[in-house]
Amino acid sequence: MNRKPCTPNFNTPPEKFSKEELNKIAAGSIAGNVRADFADSSRDDLSWETEALAKSHGIYLEFNRDKEATGDKEWIYMLRISIPGGGPLNRQQYSIIEDISEKYTKDPDGNASIRLTNRQNIQFHWIKKANVPIVVKTLAESKLNTLNGCGDNTRNVMGCPIDHFSDVVNTNAWAQKCGAYFQLPIEPFISVWQINPAKIRKPGESFSYGKNLLNRKFKIGFASIHKDEQGKLFADNCAEVLSDDMGIVPIIKDNKFYNKFQIYVGGGQGERNGKPSMACFAQPLAQVDEANLLKTMDAVLKVHQHWGDRENRVWARVKFVVKKMGIEWYRQEVEKILGVKLELPDPNLDPGARHMHHGWIKQGSSGLWAYGVYVENGRIINNSPNGRLKSMFKHLMNVYPVDFMITPNQDALFLNLPENLKTAFEADLKKFGYGLRNGKPYSTLRKLSGACVGRDTCRLTYTDSEKFEPELIDQLETLGWGDIKESIGITGCERQCFRPATKTFGLVGSGFNRYQLKLMGSEDARHQGQPMLSADGNGIYLRSIPRERVAQVIDILLKFWKANAKYKEDVGTFHRRLGMEAIITHLKGNPVTTDLMVKTLPADCIVD
Repeated sequence: MNRKPCTPNFNTPPEKFSKEELNKIAAGSIAGNVRADFADSSRDDLSWETEALAKSHGIYLEFNRDKEATGDKEWIYMLRISIPGGGPLNRQQYSIIEDISEKYTKDPDGNASIRLTNRQNIQFHWIKKANVPIVVKTLAESKLNTLNGCGDNTRNVMGCPIDHFSDVVNTNAWAQKCGAYFQLPIEPFISVWQINPAKIRKPGESFSYGKNLLNRKFKIGFASIHKDEQGKLFADNCAEVLSDDMGIVPIIKDNKFYNKFQIYVGGGQGERNGKPSMACFAQPLAQVDEANLLKTMDAVLKVHQHWGDRENRVWARVKFVVKKMGIEWYRQEVEKILGVKLELPDPNLDPGARHMHHGWIKQGSSGLWAYGVYVENGRIINNSPNGRLKSMFKHLMNVYPVDFMITPNQDALFLNLPENLKTAFEADLKKFGYGLRNGKPYSTLRKLSGACVGRDTCRLTYTDSEKFEPELIDQLETLGWGDIKESIGITGCERQCFRPATKTFGLVGSGFNRYQLKLMGSEDARHQGQPMLSADGNGIYLRSIPRERVAQVIDILLKFWKANAKYKEDVGTFHRRLGMEAIITHLKGNPVTTDLMVKTLPADCIVD
């Protein structure tokens, strides 16, 4: 077996710090030279030092990928709003978001858009450098901070949006509480963007970041509990919390919320080609009661802050600490900080299935309703095959007494609709063309699938994802697979921002118009998908499928499932029962896919 070793430098001594760590320390805070560099009109990009710091302000420097081949970069910016728990946002806030999108986010075809993400953020693309300061300031003074949108800090804390009106446990409120607690210091942010301090969202007690912040980004998510029509409680993992650095799951006992949460540590989906890395689920750390939850989460983050690699950024995520040191060791380190023994976790606790929250949802006992709108790949835009979504959202927010939330699946939730407005609301959805793509109703497969942004605006991606996903679903619908309750996730690179490997079929960009296939995930996101590793461990199959052959490969796999599945066995369960070697053998033996199965590539991205 010829694999590169994974050798993180835990508890890194300062003399081994990476250039990114030294940059943070030299800057003294996230302010650095950010204000001066954005005021510099002599260049459209930023210095490397400022670009790194700007991420903590929610700003990514990008360029128009369509012009990449010319060698003359057209620099653009992406801004990301942190919205813990996905909201809610009121009419005034949404109006500001809509206004910013119309003024500053026009793509080369003249289309403005708003992008919802599967971390419940909002992103703006195609912003010019000169407009970044006014956009950040305008948002902040409307209580919509871009702080913590990117960078070496906690990212947007996720929580189920319908928990906002739960009478069982409000984990959405917990997501917002943690979003405030783990927010970066607000003073440098106010200073850089000249924000009116009286208008900004300010936290109370907060986490101590220190000069060089965290080792890398740190993602937190809350699962939730709902009640069915018979009053039985069930777990909902719409936020896919096991894919996070730290996931929090409320515990059900005797059909009641047990007033305890189970904490998981060490998840993460990002990988790096050519480096030993991995996508994995978090492991159960401990159970804690509600009164001690926040301080235990604080301790978890402090262990990572102290021990995580600060020399090699590829191994700086907490999943590598857990992988190398073990979850028992990590629990002991947390206990040292807390000064108490933690209750051991239940390794068999089910965090629940991924629920999509589409359609009408009763808001507890209030008599009010929420409506979940499917948004293909989170892109709110007009002039698309999906109707005039952008105009529709603006109309709904202006006409109805609703608030707005973002789901963990890049969809939208409109809250607080009274019973007598439901018919009119549905009629208005249809008026703007909602529910149809090219005149055909949305299929089940389409509504359960999704993609990251990919090209043209992501600097890291190799290929299309947001643009490819609808095209792929179109092809699979034509082949007769639209009604299956399965999912496809696509990302343009191995960072895997959409979490594709937790879906039935995960597609990860590996080159321009090339995709790696990952299997063993599931539509309900309960399982971590894997690359198609050979039996001897020395290679990966289907690491570079041509774009035009992806539907062909999935069609073969679906036919294999249809012909051989046990009663009511979904695709992911079927794959896990057979095992990867049987799937590889089938694809090798099928004349349609034989040529794709000839060559394997070194499995150097797998961590032993």
